[in-house]
Amino acid sequence: MHSLSHIRKMAIITSFLKGERYGLLGPQLAGTVIEQHTPCRCIVIAVARDDDKAVLEKSLGDYFGSRMPVVGFTALSGRTDLYEFAGELKNKGSVTLLAGPQAAVDFSGEVGWKEHPHRFRGVSDCFSFALQGPAEQIIPLFISSGQKDPCQIPGLVYRSEAGLFFQNPASPWDQKYLGRVDWNRLHTVSDTGLTALPVEMGQVLQHIGCPHAARKGEIEIDYPVALSKDAAKKVRIGTRGCSFCDVAADKGFHGKLGLDAVVGQIAHLPVGADGRKIPFELINESPLPGLAELLEEVAQRGIPIRQVNLTLRADWLAAGGDSLRRALQTARRVDARILLSSIGFESFDDTILKNLNKGLTREKNLAAVRLIRRLKEDFPHQLGYTSGEGAIHGFIHPTPWDSQRTEAAIQKTISFYGLQQDILPPHSTPLIIHHASALAEWIRRIERRENIRYRRHGSIIAWWDSPL
Repeated sequence: MHSLSHIRKMAIITSFLKGERYGLLGPQLAGTVIEQHTPCRCIVIAVARDDDKAVLEKSLGDYFGSRMPVVGFTALSGRTDLYEFAGELKNKGSVTLLAGPQAAVDFSGEVGWKEHPHRFRGVSDCFSFALQGPAEQIIPLFISSGQKDPCQIPGLVYRSEAGLFFQNPASPWDQKYLGRVDWNRLHTVSDTGLTALPVEMGQVLQHIGCPHAARKGEIEIDYPVALSKDAAKKVRIGTRGCSFCDVAADKGFHGKLGLDAVVGQIAHLPVGADGRKIPFELINESPLPGLAELLEEVAQRGIPIRQVNLTLRADWLAAGGDSLRRALQTARRVDARILLSSIGFESFDDTILKNLNKGLTREKNLAAVRLIRRLKEDFPHQLGYTSGEGAIHGFIHPTPWDSQRTEAAIQKTISFYGLQQDILPPHSTPLIIHHASALAEWIRRIERRENIRYRRHGSIIAWWDSPL
């Protein structure tokens, strides 16, 4: 591996949904860090599934010119088309870097893939190396001038010529790199090339990781209904947080940023047509205790905001009613709005919630529903939470544990509490089992016990297919 100290341009490619104008905090933050701390210019390119890869490749050629292309890939959502595109660039001489959550495990592949060829073999053929952890770890590669061995870079994951994988321990998160994000570097692919994309929805980092993901333990998960009618047949596995979470093991929880760093990010958000900061998601799974204080501080510093979007757990929401009420009272004073944009209900059946290791119950979910409905009556203009107001709450279905009993119980709850009117999303989300999640180990244990194999679709295990 060679130093990149002579490189003066970089591009970061990420997965995107066509027609959206939301911000991408991870890639935008990485681009900001690179431009602020190295001589390298860095743009971010959001690529939808149906974008023309030939146009994208030509656009990259125009951007880099005669310089060696250095292309980072992050938040790819398991898209094999982007893995393949990275491999094509690498084969043509580009340096390709995989970064972000799951970078290390997706680069090196599923556990035991060399002994079990049906498992996901990873994408090390497509990338020069991977980087796990904070973006600033890459800085020495651009400024080392050959004085530092690139293989000693923290967080670096690489494969030797002999096919052995190596991963350096990642550096801890450093708050000094997290106080500002430049949102003016995002581009999309048009018919004629790259087009700058104005961001209409931003993100502000307050928690690094999820506190629930720091809860390490063991749980018993039921067999899939399709394999066994025996309710006593279970698999015991280790977990960190929700069993389906694909980033809990590698991201965990690294704590909360200070108020100045959070307010600094808000201050650098783009301004909308109304003269206020664009709406933003506050990345914090437990935001309610300090939300009123944050709104007060933003107002005192003269930063006009329009809307704060929250993604949070139902049990912490139910326990934080008083804090949410105080925040809504503050929002009323400062003329702002709070949108509960995504509440992680996931299911309204205790068996399924247990197998997902959500750490909550059906009753906790319903307590959260009752709370926000009451608060909506008191704060009709300050609180939003319905799908009609832009919220998309977590509801996972189908799952491997669906049965006539669970289906009937869930439908009864939905009907009795009128959840279809304001809580349920337009479409449920099928359970996704990433090869590095706790549920992937559950699948692998079942495969060994029953002498069967589930297909892999890239980094995802196809539990819904009939096993081989």
